[in-house]
Amino acid sequence: MTHRQYEQIFRILVSFILFLVTIVGSLGAIANPAHALLLDYNQASLIGEDLSHRDLTEATFTRADLRNSNLSYANLRGVSLFSANLESANLEGADLSYSTISTARFFNANLKNAILEGAFAFNARFDGAIIEGADFTDVLFRADTEEQLCAIASGTNPITGRNTRDTLFCP
Repeated sequence: MTHRQYEQIFRILVSFILFLVTIVGSLGAIANPAHALLLDYNQASLIGEDLSHRDLTEATFTRADLRNSNLSYANLRGVSLFSANLESANLEGADLSYSTISTARFFNANLKNAILEGAFAFNARFDGAIIEGADFTDVLFRADTEEQLCAIASGTNPITGRNTRDTLFCP
């Protein structure tokens, strides 16, 4: 096996473990209904909402419609955006570390300088997204998505100091 194949296997394992941790964390919200109500945006229609600069740590937005919403500079660490629609959403400078964004749609979304470290992003779609300066360290993607992002990757994240192309393992 090549070094790159070992890296990919490691990234898959880390992402899977983080995904399991997210699921277990969600079970804690079920045990504490008051906490769950504050963070549960599942299937919500949040079209055009301004959630910028908010601390939404570990919130759940599963299947939420966040089209044209403003999540810039929001703390979205550990959130579940599973199958959410983020078309044309502004996520500039948002911290999505260790989030679950699998099957989410980021069509034409602004992810400039966003941090997605350790996010579980398998089957996420980024058609037309702006990813300048985004940090994708240890994010699990499908190979075709990684190639798509490498074709447009540029910049360095101002918080982590990591080059976008390097975090995507672009050739």
